Amino acid sequence: MIATWDDATTGVLRLPSGRLVRGRGLRRPLPAGPAPVFGLYLLGHEPPSVAWESRWLRWPDFRLPSDRAAAADALREAWERAGSERVEVACGGGIGRTGTALACLAVLDGVPQGEAVAYVRERYARRAVETPWQRRFVARFP
Repeated sequence: MIATWDDATTGVLRLPSGRLVRGRGLRRPLPAGPAPVFGLYLLGHEPPSVAWESRWLRWPDFRLPSDRAAAADALREAWERAGSERVEVACGGGIGRTGTALACLAVLDGVPQGEAVAYVRERYARRAVETPWQRRFVARFP
């Protein structure tokens, strides 16, 4: 059974394949509507528990993931699951780390590495991917 997002939902990014992923900031209230089926949380500390399946990726604010191999694995899982499930990617503010992760998902979905940041800024948040090292991370994402 397919349980994906409505692409009119706030924070939802449509990837070229049609996959939908919701990005959001955890410091804001949970948006109205259906809950995620899977959440990928990008924080420097363990996130609060949620009622859906989730994965925590240690990723300090304004930085890069602490474990790049774990990040690649977690992002691949999120991309794969977004084909049939409501996947949410979130950090504290929903811009830097979340935007970086969404740009990596765009790369996995076929967007060229050099265009992925612009893709996410145009379709998700114009300030997404906040630091030069986050942009480099996307440009070098496997």
